[in-house]
Amino acid sequence: MSLWAIDLPKVELRPNISEVELQTVIRAVYKQVLGNEHLMDSQRLVSAESLFRDRKISVREFVNAVAKSELYQSLFFNSSSQYRFIELNFKHLLGRPPADQSEIAEHVRIYNEQGYDAEIESYIDSEEYQQNFGENIVPYARSTSSQIGIKNVTFNRTFSLLRGAASSDSDRKAKLITDLGVNLPTSIKAPAAGSGATTTSKRFLIKVIKGASSPRTRLSNIRYVVDYNQLSQQLQNIQRTGGKIVSITEVA
Repeated sequence: MSLWAIDLPKVELRPNISEVELQTVIRAVYKQVLGNEHLMDSQRLVSAESLFRDRKISVREFVNAVAKSELYQSLFFNSSSQYRFIELNFKHLLGRPPADQSEIAEHVRIYNEQGYDAEIESYIDSEEYQQNFGENIVPYARSTSSQIGIKNVTFNRTFSLLRGAASSDSDRKAKLITDLGVNLPTSIKAPAAGSGATTTSKRFLIKVIKGASSPRTRLSNIRYVVDYNQLSQQLQNIQRTGGKIVSITEVA
């Protein structure tokens, strides 16, 4: 059956499993956390795999090791925008997209104040992770069907991040930045060629704070008014230049 028809199967570490089954779990962790990226033998986390094979760490702890590895950082942190990095952390570690702009903002705060490891741990040590995956289930895309307590728009946003079994997450551009920023619904776009975009005449006011790079630098309040089709690029430009987005509101 197609990936687009059903949720991905759960892969769980069970007692007394064979070496073949153990390797299936290890491959599933790499596939999920690395976003389908091709993994060479030289890139495997040999020490973490050994600890996992000897049952000294759980699936959750193995996931944690992969997400904190230099490989994960090189793929999704070093050359991506902060929004894209956080967006992918939600996908890889919690199996869902970020729910709204406030979730993105909270993880921006965690990274800026506490650093990379704390950002990764905020997903893996969360109650949400524990409730859905526990210690021994490999995270999986869990928003491809309706669930209690999850908004319907999450289904659409999941498919914006989950582009099929042959895809990878090497694209450095954030997929949900515009829809989350202005709380717009997300349309499902087929994996085939074609933009699938919806035209709109809406315009938005973006309020930004810049400055405070040193004690002598004053904060400056800046406003941008942009059309919908310019919004995503403008938000990314603000991020790159160190601006803090205060609010985004629709204007007449």
